[in-house]
Amino acid sequence: MTSSNLPSQAELSQCMILQSPLSRCGKGPGLILVRPLSHAKCQEQNKTLDPEPLKKWAEESFTVVQITLGKLITDTPLQQLISNAEHALLERPECDGKKVGLIVNGSKADYDSQFEKTLQDVLAGDTKIATAILFDSWDIALQPTLFHLPKDKESNGDQVTHRYSDVSSANFMIPGHPDFKMSTAGVAHTRSVAFIKKHLGGPFFDLEKIWDEHTYYEFGDRSVEKTMATMVQEPYVNHVPTLTGGIGRARLSHFYLNHFIFNNPDDTALELISRTVGTDRIVDEFIFCFTHVKQMDWMIPGIPPTGKHLRIPFTSVVNIRGDRLFHEHIAWDQATVLVQLGLLPEYLPFPYALPDGSVPAPGNRFEYRVPAAGVESAEKLENEHEVASNQMFEFKIREVEDR
Repeated sequence: MTSSNLPSQAELSQCMILQSPLSRCGKGPGLILVRPLSHAKCQEQNKTLDPEPLKKWAEESFTVVQITLGKLITDTPLQQLISNAEHALLERPECDGKKVGLIVNGSKADYDSQFEKTLQDVLAGDTKIATAILFDSWDIALQPTLFHLPKDKESNGDQVTHRYSDVSSANFMIPGHPDFKMSTAGVAHTRSVAFIKKHLGGPFFDLEKIWDEHTYYEFGDRSVEKTMATMVQEPYVNHVPTLTGGIGRARLSHFYLNHFIFNNPDDTALELISRTVGTDRIVDEFIFCFTHVKQMDWMIPGIPPTGKHLRIPFTSVVNIRGDRLFHEHIAWDQATVLVQLGLLPEYLPFPYALPDGSVPAPGNRFEYRVPAAGVESAEKLENEHEVASNQMFEFKIREVEDR
């Protein structure tokens, strides 16, 4: 039986679930997730797009077995559960490699008093576990191990440790948990992905190829279906200056169809300035070029076509989970857009007294020179010598008749 014919999820026992990779390639290294029973209902409270760890790691292209521990669901010893999980993983055709990783979610308080010693014995014995990630100060001798610790926890020995001063418990990683903190969880997850891929030998993907494929379907092929196929099940896009985009597959598909892919002018071009490729992110600097012959809801909402040609510096931060996009954070200087369209005046009212206390004469008003550039902002990004620096330093204000 090929992996494509296997169900994506299989219940191995009352406390153990196997999840096949949710990537396009459909295969990847084995990973054992251990969670306390108290985490089992957190997903019901999850109001974010961040999925529970089982699904998130499957989207990262790992073959995952999740073990849920609690007296209400299992009396099987931990040693046997780990052994069963290893066997289940390594016999699956979609599972790469002969070693697996281990992630223990939650804190010591979430498990029974014998859990720590039993886990230590398991990792010191005959096991296929090559590396581990933990979220409390467990006394674990396995090398290499990564610890993510809240502010009040002490690190152990010379293991790799990251501290998070803005979280109160080890449960900051669990969506739907009261202690979940999305931004910190995102940073910790990226660190975890880099660590575990290093020690399990993958899975590694060509992130540039994935991102270029996505943008080709947006601006070249102009296919909503193909664009969405490059993204995880529940992705999102956020255009920071205009608050446009879509959250979740249904809304993002609607946004692409009605407000983005077919709203971009035919001469739209992206001129890449720089690209930084990380563990699970790509950061691009580029110049977005087009002639404003269509109403562009996502970028210049409400403004009819002006026929102006624009060159706008952009920055995109793209999170890639496995071999699909999870989200895009796209930012640009909206002021330069309005300057290039001729919609932002050179001077605007300044409704305050000057630093020396001066106020305008009766019937007059102060105006200040708007600190915004036109196409010069793109020219200077392309070539730092093209436009002189610091020309806006001088504070320019004028007094005019208030009409």
